Amino acid sequence: MLEYPQIDPVAIQIGPIAIRWYALAYIAGIVLGWRMARRLVTAEPKVATPEQVDDYVTWVTLGIILGGRIGYVLFYRPGYYLFHPLEALMVWQGGMSFHGGALGVIIGTLIFCRQQKLNPLAFGDRAAVVVPIGIFFGRVANFINGELWGRATDVPWAMIFPGDRLQIPRHPSQLYQAGMEGIGLFVLMLVLWSFPKNRARPGILTGALVAGYGVARIFGELFREPDANLGFLLAGATMGQLLSLPMILIGGFLIWRARRAG
Repeated sequence: MLEYPQIDPVAIQIGPIAIRWYALAYIAGIVLGWRMARRLVTAEPKVATPEQVDDYVTWVTLGIILGGRIGYVLFYRPGYYLFHPLEALMVWQGGMSFHGGALGVIIGTLIFCRQQKLNPLAFGDRAAVVVPIGIFFGRVANFINGELWGRATDVPWAMIFPGDRLQIPRHPSQLYQAGMEGIGLFVLMLVLWSFPKNRARPGILTGALVAGYGVARIFGELFREPDANLGFLLAGATMGQLLSLPMILIGGFLIWRARRAG
């Protein structure tokens, strides 16, 4: 068994002001993704200008925060927030949903592309390549916070997380997901991006990201402890797996549609 590295969730403390690693992870993912996307949109075939990407960052940030929080409230703890509605606004207490954040970003992208008169699928393909960067930093932040830990196990790299009341060895599933949903998916997107024919077919890269994340999340959930307030749901699946199934179908449809269009 490995010893869990005790990392203070607060990265910087200046008087009453505390900057957490979780916040820095969001900032790092957005900034690195933004800088890379500025270059991707100018590759042939060009779909936007770097200046338009600069404006798009605001929509992405709002989509992640609002969508992530609303998704967590609706998907994971609707009963609790029904009786504590004001706490739904307390984002600093934690509680974000990737699927909700994804929906928020999609809605923001559609609105932005309509305003800028851009092809949403072509522009979305460029944005899709950099999404795994943010996912990676987010999962690492989950590990630092000692949250969303894995199921009980006896593998040599198991860890006991400080917030676990049972204090039993568990999978460091946050790192598994950082590897699959972050690094692995990023490498896949870069490989697909390297083929000009994929860049010329709007929807292929977006579909690959959506379906790829769905597959990675479903597999990763096999090692992750289900949310305590939900447990196992339909046929022993977790909420994360159930929400990821439509992603595989939608992603597959986008890829099929793009290839069919030629």
